[in-house]
Amino acid sequence: MPKRFEDPIQVPTAVIDGLETVRELGQENMHDSGKVQAIASCLGYPEVVNWIEEHPHDYQEGIFRGFVATE
Repeated sequence: MPKRFEDPIQVPTAVIDGLETVRELGQENMHDSGKVQAIASCLGYPEVVNWIEEHPHDYQEGIFRGFVATE
């Protein structure tokens, strides 16, 4: 089983919602956390901006391992 499915990063539901919205737009490379934060902010997802600022390593890991809601 790929590591992506073995140990996803746990994040609040609001963060997953925002990340999925940014990803679905397809405008940015999700590896560029600054651009992801800027788009999330413009779309009204301050939770994403704050979570990435507070958990930069977990964000990068989550790109490869996936994210799962904690709530």
